Amino acid sequence: MKKSFLLLLFSFLSLSVFTQEITQTIKGNITDISSQKPLAFATVIIIGTTPIIGATTDIDGHFIIKNIPVGRYTLKASFLGYESIIKPEIMVTSAKEVILNISLQENAYVLDEIILKPKIIKEKPNNIMASISARMLSVEEANRYAGGFDDPARLAASFPGVASGVGNNALIIRGNAPKYLQWKIEDVEIPNPNHFANLGVYGGGGLTALSSNLLANSDFYTGAFPAKYNNALSGVFDIKMRNGNNSKFEHSITLGAIGIDLASEGPISKTNEASYLVNYRYSTLGLISILLPEDAQGTNYQDLSFKLKLPTKKAGSFSLWGIGLIDNSGTTPEKEMLNRNYFQDIEKQDIKQYMGALGLNNRLVFKNNAYLNSTFAYTANGIDLYTDRLDNDANLQPKNQIKNTNYTLTFKSFLHKKFSSKHTNKTGITIRKLAYDLTLKEANNQAENSIETIVSEKGFSTLFSAYSSSSLSLKKWKINFGINAQLFNLNNSFTLEPRLGLNYKINQLNELSFGYGLHSRIEPLPIYFANTINTTSPQANKKLEFSKAHHFILAYDWTITEKTHFKIEPYFQYLFNIPVIANSTNSLINLQNDWFINDAYDNLGKGLNYGLDLTLEHYLNKGFYYLISASIFNSKYKTNTGSWYNTRFNKNYILNTLIGKEFKVGKTRHNRLGLNIKLSIQGGDRYSKIDTEKSIIDQDVVYNVTTPFTEQTKTAFIVHFTTNYEWYTKRQSHNLSFKILNATNFKEYQGHRYNIKTNQVEDYREALIIPNVSYKISF
Repeated sequence: MKKSFLLLLFSFLSLSVFTQEITQTIKGNITDISSQKPLAFATVIIIGTTPIIGATTDIDGHFIIKNIPVGRYTLKASFLGYESIIKPEIMVTSAKEVILNISLQENAYVLDEIILKPKIIKEKPNNIMASISARMLSVEEANRYAGGFDDPARLAASFPGVASGVGNNALIIRGNAPKYLQWKIEDVEIPNPNHFANLGVYGGGGLTALSSNLLANSDFYTGAFPAKYNNALSGVFDIKMRNGNNSKFEHSITLGAIGIDLASEGPISKTNEASYLVNYRYSTLGLISILLPEDAQGTNYQDLSFKLKLPTKKAGSFSLWGIGLIDNSGTTPEKEMLNRNYFQDIEKQDIKQYMGALGLNNRLVFKNNAYLNSTFAYTANGIDLYTDRLDNDANLQPKNQIKNTNYTLTFKSFLHKKFSSKHTNKTGITIRKLAYDLTLKEANNQAENSIETIVSEKGFSTLFSAYSSSSLSLKKWKINFGINAQLFNLNNSFTLEPRLGLNYKINQLNELSFGYGLHSRIEPLPIYFANTINTTSPQANKKLEFSKAHHFILAYDWTITEKTHFKIEPYFQYLFNIPVIANSTNSLINLQNDWFINDAYDNLGKGLNYGLDLTLEHYLNKGFYYLISASIFNSKYKTNTGSWYNTRFNKNYILNTLIGKEFKVGKTRHNRLGLNIKLSIQGGDRYSKIDTEKSIIDQDVVYNVTTPFTEQTKTAFIVHFTTNYEWYTKRQSHNLSFKILNATNFKEYQGHRYNIKTNQVEDYREALIIPNVSYKISF
């Protein structure tokens, strides 16, 4: 076996010795960033080539550069009267053509005596109306960065102000609960797109269903986001899907320890630019379930995503896109009596989850420097969870039931108008029809073998939003301002939210920014329909209004060199209208994964998040790159009692250091070996003191809620590691990858458990090491 493995490895490496010159094509289009009109006769060159290699766009803004040797390149795009940009770290491989969609910003002061240098487009977001706390998320980085694990959520955990764990990819943004994050695909709000979502933490899951094979570069916001975004309190993940290749069929197969991945793209018709792109994954856990322990059998997941681009001559460009996932898991009681130490050991649990989104988009470009973008989408998500527990006679009795189904119909449309080189406006509406069928039941500990209904509701509500946002360019100033209005017709809650962003360019290397926004979000729907206790109203929470927050952010950007960038961002967030239980310390600002809530809440709570984010980034240069991000913050809350407490998510500090190196190997130096390591240091998790006496009486974990979250676990030291080896043949590219999460075997805090044998509450920690060896062939 050992000789066979060495022979196979040698055959892989030998390809780098006997290879010939392998080339590929770079193509794409260049448009005006504001009007989306194609720019004819714009130029694209590859920096550092002698003689210069490049191309000029045709009348439709298309360009093509052929016969480019495989490797990494930096491209420069320019057009008379527009600000030139530089796109670094473009990877050219043998199996796939490189397709770039480049947008240029018209320079209102092109005749000024100041000569503007080209902008390096790396960390800047795609949205031109984003002024601050926004970053472009690169799909290529999700593959390359340690800890990314091809998961956009895990990649975002490398950015400043963002904390996440190993066993769950939920994102704590600047001390806010993960449930305050909004996920969007193709400009449409979608349910949590993670496998096994919301089981450990609302807003998190195990692994994303968003395959890197389909994603385009997307935007990630951590505060004071533009006016187009509604129903988000902490951040926004604005995911874009790329278009498939419209001239060449391309496919890939990935075999890995955690799944099988199949992707395909290509032209639909030779007469126009229609294309398709599809990706399917199935978990290896399902395939090898017979080899797993008995209580782990049945765990599997699968997901499917696609996008069809369907351009027309007169009706604009249509795209049909979709994503869906199905999860199954469960546990069985321990057979051996000696192994039954905790309630989990005497429980049987079955979990089925699904999520799906389907959208039809139309973009119609007008001759007057405007375009209309409209989308109709349908989303659905559901969870069926049943838990039974053994009684004293070893018979299974119902412990809890969750059967929640949500459907949403969304229509959204906006008009983007470029009035001049100085002024651009975007105005739009969004209508979301929220349909639900919710059932939550939990056993009554006071009555044997009885189960009570917490929520039983079926119906629909509407969340309506309208906004208008403008961007003004004034020499050294750029001003983004707008307003967003929301109406939730369940209880006629209304909110009007101003947004403002300012950027001042001190010089070519330094920039100051300021951002302000009022933001809001509704709570999870089951909370509104809970059969509340200790109230005269059977559903007292229906009256709950939007949870809200004021965001204030400053930023200083320093371009140290063309390849090195530094940013510092102090911020302050004031949260209000937070639902709390009156005269207690209970606040939904700390909600983690408690489904069975039947208490009555009022919008009396407040919160404070303030801190400082630092970023030092060195873009890939001569194979070397690094990203260092640090955050110091405080997260507090209070109810109507008047005292301030730590929130559950107040980790206080985060430090991420990510370093990577790429080596050119092989006879022609075209093959690539990449090494990447990430060290993450985070403040410990918060929890309240244990009420030992009451825990023994209740035979369960009981916390002292009069002094919440005063305790903190030890600092987390977590190391992630990634190595990639990529080699090429004339029509194929191969990638052998080894990725590991939590290489240091850090034991993450999972809460507390009551030991039914010793009658003691125990700290529950788990060291979850997630390795993945994978092989990918693209052809």
